Amino acid sequence: MRILLVGAGGVGSAFAAIAARRDFFETIVVADYSLERAEKAAAQDERYVAAQIDASSAEAVSALVRDHGITHVMNAVDPVFNMPIFNGAFEAGADYLDMAMSLSKPHPTSPYEKTGVKLGDEQFAVADDWATAGRLALVGIGVEPGLSDVFARYAADHLFSEIDELGTRDGANLVVTDDDGNEIFAPSFSMWTTIEECLNPPVIWQDGEWHTTAPFSEPEVFDFPEGIGPVECVNVEHEEVLLMPRWVDCKRATFKYGLGEEFINILRVLNTLGLDRTEKVRVKGVEVSPRDVVAAVLPDPATVGPRMTGKTCAGLWVTGKDKDGAARSTYLYHVVDNEWTMREYGHQCVVWQTAINPVVALELLARGTWSGDGVLGPEAFDAVPFLDLLTEYGSPWGIKEL
Repeated sequence: MRILLVGAGGVGSAFAAIAARRDFFETIVVADYSLERAEKAAAQDERYVAAQIDASSAEAVSALVRDHGITHVMNAVDPVFNMPIFNGAFEAGADYLDMAMSLSKPHPTSPYEKTGVKLGDEQFAVADDWATAGRLALVGIGVEPGLSDVFARYAADHLFSEIDELGTRDGANLVVTDDDGNEIFAPSFSMWTTIEECLNPPVIWQDGEWHTTAPFSEPEVFDFPEGIGPVECVNVEHEEVLLMPRWVDCKRATFKYGLGEEFINILRVLNTLGLDRTEKVRVKGVEVSPRDVVAAVLPDPATVGPRMTGKTCAGLWVTGKDKDGAARSTYLYHVVDNEWTMREYGHQCVVWQTAINPVVALELLARGTWSGDGVLGPEAFDAVPFLDLLTEYGSPWGIKEL
């Protein structure tokens, strides 16, 4: 297996650190718009090679694939670049993985009731082309989407005979401080992506169809395990809701995230001021995207690890009937402690938790344990080998009855 890793930011660098401890691949070409950043990530393993890439160019992706004999393209950049990377991999004959799917567009007249272009629609539209070519695009294989989708497959196969709701619930008790120990606002993940998913209309799967609701709707307090505790969660647009019902039979699918009141208020202000916009505006002779500016002035998520404390939890709350027909309510989860990931890998827990899942998936593909063609989500594969290998990597998952 020869991998092209597109993106050497927080998640990409964590991916490189995790993969360096495994032997399932021959080489990884670490590519980034910043060659310096790519070289830094590539320096940790003799099997790694650094390269510069323009992720907005399918031709540039195809050229790197061909030049290095790449078999699998791993997309670790913001989803705005998904389609060029996705198309470039296909054109050059490589398989493809990503951790977030092609972007959505709200319904033009009823954005908080009806779906417009849904997350992943552009990719699923060409699924037949990938299948005909015998190529695999494994989409949404980060942590969310990704691990929760694996949990959905596991729950359907081993825990439930009938599923009422697949409810992804994510929360954390992470705190970032400045040099004087004062708590500061510093997102632990890409601010560009966070704005995108939190301000778009959330999608809900209900009784055989998708519909939308208003951002931050249906707040609920969810009690997260392993000391994190109660966190208020709200509806957020996310791929799980678009993926799970394609392969797992359920009456309802939701995604709720513990953003916190401060973060929600900041996002609302950005929206009110138009600072969430991606369209460029002209400022003193220079054209800039307001969202790019917001992301640029905040601390880089890859650098906040040393000043962060706490844990992050990703999981799936499943309700329905167990294999004997009795009512069951179960939370399948994965908790990661920032102190541990910083000590063991030198990367903060949120990007590390995101990055470990595609590494596990690639190892399963290299072994032949997972295989397929077309555009497939994690739900399309056997969950047990994935969860076993995740535990072998030193990061076990858990189950809590509710």
